[in-house]
Amino acid sequence: MSNVFDGDSPTNLTEYSVSELSGSIKRTVETAFDQVRVRGEISGYRGPHSSGHAYFSMKDDRARIDAVIWKGVFSRLRFRPEEGMEVIATGKITTFPGSSKYQIVIETLEPAGAGALMALIEERKRKLGAEGLFDPARKRRLPYMPKVIGVVTSPTGAVIRDILHRISDRFPVHVLVWPVKVQGEGSGEEVANAIRGFNAFEPSGEMPRPDVLIVARGGGSLEDLWSFNDEIVVRAAAESAIPLISAVGHETDWTLIDYAADVRAPTPTGAAEMAVPVKAELEAQIAGLSARLQGCMTRQMDHRRQSVRALMRALPSLDQLLALPRRRFDEAASGLGRGLELNTINKRRSFERVASHLRPDVLSNRITERRQMLAERMTRAERIVERRIDALKGRVERFGVTLSSVPARLTTQTARMRDHLANLSRHGDTAVRHQLTRARGELAAQDRVLQSLSYKNVLKRGYAVIRDDEDRPVSQAAMLTAGAGISIEFSDGRIGAVTTEGGAPPATKKRAPKSGEQAPPPKQGSLF
Repeated sequence: MSNVFDGDSPTNLTEYSVSELSGSIKRTVETAFDQVRVRGEISGYRGPHSSGHAYFSMKDDRARIDAVIWKGVFSRLRFRPEEGMEVIATGKITTFPGSSKYQIVIETLEPAGAGALMALIEERKRKLGAEGLFDPARKRRLPYMPKVIGVVTSPTGAVIRDILHRISDRFPVHVLVWPVKVQGEGSGEEVANAIRGFNAFEPSGEMPRPDVLIVARGGGSLEDLWSFNDEIVVRAAAESAIPLISAVGHETDWTLIDYAADVRAPTPTGAAEMAVPVKAELEAQIAGLSARLQGCMTRQMDHRRQSVRALMRALPSLDQLLALPRRRFDEAASGLGRGLELNTINKRRSFERVASHLRPDVLSNRITERRQMLAERMTRAERIVERRIDALKGRVERFGVTLSSVPARLTTQTARMRDHLANLSRHGDTAVRHQLTRARGELAAQDRVLQSLSYKNVLKRGYAVIRDDEDRPVSQAAMLTAGAGISIEFSDGRIGAVTTEGGAPPATKKRAPKSGEQAPPPKQGSLF
């Protein structure tokens, strides 16, 4: 050691190098605090390091001290430390010259009860859970293929880059980022305002409304993630009408927003994977489904084709279907001639029955009655016309006396009435003549019918009517006896005759056929 002079200002202070001073402090601290027991809450614990050592902090409401557990000691601990646990650590205080920090090297560790922060979280969790904010029935399913994704996170961290990169790789969609503070004073209010702001977007507004929200932050200690345990953030997440994914911290980190969110993701990258499907997988799935559909359609068509062929084999042929109708048609055609003959016979018999009731005397009596009726009508009509003419003449004679005193208008009217009377008279005469003409035409028609049905027309064709001595028509030979007087009426007159034999004609003896001579065939009778 040596004295140091700065210009003209001498001093007697000892000069140390940095290493000497750090080493001296280290020895002093280790000597003074060689064995201590410290009570505090574990903070920032992430498990053992890759080297096997464990690094974390111990704190209370006013101070904080770094702690380390070496690999050999960590393997002998009766229990493993946990984040937020209040513990009692036994060890020594030492310094780390490389960074001018002091820390406790823990040799034994025992639990001392739940930490203050963890107790506050548990109390808040019970309160909000009692209100139903964490009820599983409130949680909704995420949309399978969202068009817009809203992200609430810090714009400068690696989290937003990981999310955008993962979404771009899986299924590129439109992403809206609401930048917020994720740590420190006022960060909870910003996160809650961002969630409510996204929900306030109109579905058809200028800014598209997200189909799903991602609230994300990287890992950190309990204090770093404390903003996401705020009651305002939890209530905003529970009230969100848009499905929300919580991606705060790492997989081992839990905050109250994880309970209120619809889905919790272990990491922000995992949240991006939950939000969108893989486009390539969807395309492959669609291609597979299309191939399956095409194959199914082909198989279905083949099956239907085989079914149709089987049905065709089971159906009868066209000739078999038409055999019975053809036979019926042939039978009907063969019986048509016979049916026409029978129909003709039936019509002829019906006509003969009707004609038998039409006798000349009946027609004559009917014509006579019609003539009498027509004559009576004509007589009544002539009388009515004569009476009207006489009445009109009387009126004319009565008014003729005073005709000179009647004004010219009445004279004209009288002349008009006379003309009208004359027209009525002419019309009456014409009507009577027309009625007589129609009656004569009807009478002539009846007479023609009578003449067409008269037996005299039959006599003109060579037939004759035979009457007995009482002038009654004879229709059968059995009605006459031998020597009876008869009259035969021809078309031009009558002649008298006497019968020589009566009854049926005498039977003639048939000649037996000679030997070797064939008998004549019997005669076929007439159908009519």
